[in-house]
Amino acid sequence: MKEVLRKKIEIAAGRRKAERVLKDCKIINVFSHEIIEGDIAINDGKIVGIGEYEGIEEIDIRGKYVSPGFIDGHVHIESSMTTPQEFAKVILPRGTTTIIADPHEIANVCGLEGIKYILDASKDLPLNVYMMLPSCVPATPFENAGAVLEAGELKTILDHERVLGLGELMNYPGVIAADEKVMDKVVMAMNKIIDGHGPNIKGKDLNAYVVAGVRTEHECSTQEEMLERLRLGMYILIREGSAARDLETLIRAVNKENLRRCLFCTDDKHPEDLIARGHIDNNLRMAVKAGIDPISSIQMATINAAECYGLKNLGAIAPGYTADLVVLEDLKDFNVLKVFKKGDLVAENQKHLFKEAESDYSRVTDTVNIRKITKEDLQLKVTSDIVNVIRLLSHSLVTERVVRKVETKNSMFKHHHSLDILKMAVIERHHAKDNVGLGLVEDFQLKGGAIASTIAHDSHNLIVIGDKDEDMLLAIEEVTRVGGGITICSDGKVLETLELPIAGLMSNISIQEVNKKLMKMLDIAYHELGVNKNIDPFMTLSFLALPVIPEIKLTDMGLFDVNTFEFIDINL
Repeated sequence: MKEVLRKKIEIAAGRRKAERVLKDCKIINVFSHEIIEGDIAINDGKIVGIGEYEGIEEIDIRGKYVSPGFIDGHVHIESSMTTPQEFAKVILPRGTTTIIADPHEIANVCGLEGIKYILDASKDLPLNVYMMLPSCVPATPFENAGAVLEAGELKTILDHERVLGLGELMNYPGVIAADEKVMDKVVMAMNKIIDGHGPNIKGKDLNAYVVAGVRTEHECSTQEEMLERLRLGMYILIREGSAARDLETLIRAVNKENLRRCLFCTDDKHPEDLIARGHIDNNLRMAVKAGIDPISSIQMATINAAECYGLKNLGAIAPGYTADLVVLEDLKDFNVLKVFKKGDLVAENQKHLFKEAESDYSRVTDTVNIRKITKEDLQLKVTSDIVNVIRLLSHSLVTERVVRKVETKNSMFKHHHSLDILKMAVIERHHAKDNVGLGLVEDFQLKGGAIASTIAHDSHNLIVIGDKDEDMLLAIEEVTRVGGGITICSDGKVLETLELPIAGLMSNISIQEVNKKLMKMLDIAYHELGVNKNIDPFMTLSFLALPVIPEIKLTDMGLFDVNTFEFIDINL
């Protein structure tokens, strides 16, 4: 140990050459909020000096900016619909070198095996993949998931070197009510980080949530929510995902006094969004465009996240820190030229340069197990033509509960071509139970077909929406046949299907191939079926089953009012 330390000291003091030196850098210092010109000396994957150095290998950065590697404070890899390997291949070239992953999507399908798959598949990647253990499997008692994870099961992997704590506590009513099982999980993780997920909590209830140990929040959708949580000592994760886009609203509340308590996350991003807009680099561009200075923006993307999650030696360019570095062309567009992971070049000019190892996913396949669904199962009984309807909001996971007049026949809902109200079903898909939840949705605007998916947050039952029962049944049969995925059907034909054999959530093909198929399916959805262009049909559909995001959702057990946390009848 002394010899290793002596070597570092000798290199830092300039008495010995470093293994690698990045020459002529504009170094972004997140501690002093300035740009320093000089070299970066790297040895054994660590930064050993900043200034003027000689190296066995020298790389001329030619006066470009060098930033610490970007950190995503909260992300579900599964939402990319690809494996951890494919996810790394698309985000590393964008400058992200560390992610805090919450595998609750796959855990809701496969339990501990799902979490272990993500850990195993990410262990040899040139990407730091830290983990938060899913706190809510299932998310609530008001739906059926593929697994149930209590404190005892979670404790078996709590001490894994890459597990940082307890994932988003979506069952915030359970926390506030001091529910016994929720308290078991909180106490288990008391010496770790606990992530929050508490939209709309206020006042004393919010105090109760925070005193339980919750330290972060990524569900703020208003500046008022954000400021109330900052005042109570919480870290705010400013989210810019594919469906939930909060950055433009929240960034206006960031100032020099509270900036160091704010960080970035993406939460859920689809392949087309990752490829077209990027990852945390997209958050940076948007923040700077909104008026935040570039160095402050980079602080939110680096050191703030590292400090929030206790990641020592990450998030900064300084002696002793890991040499996770991003070379940028400028501090406006944040075009990433090179990415170094532990001092090794792993991406250049938007392309990855590493070979990823294959991982075994056989233990997380064959997860679609539903009973035979008939047309009768999709019949929605109504006692009058005045009913509760789920209304969509553009670019938001939040929905509204509205009352609408619909057409009926023989006490059953009947779709009317001039009314933008569609039938939706959520079907339990893990254990072939009888559960089929039925509801109505406004502003999806689909005409002449159906869309079905085994991605339905967070329990990931089979969800289907359409204006024809026949097409809905065909869509259900198709995603069942392929072992999970997303499909579009119309006039008795399957138009296209994206197969997702890994837990019914993730593909085993490249992210480029996934994106190509998704883009084709989006084109079909928008231009052939007339779906509302202000929503992502697949991601929006997937969140209509999540009973922890206000205001009204549908689970396999029925229509659910998130504000009151109870089931409601479709009839008034």
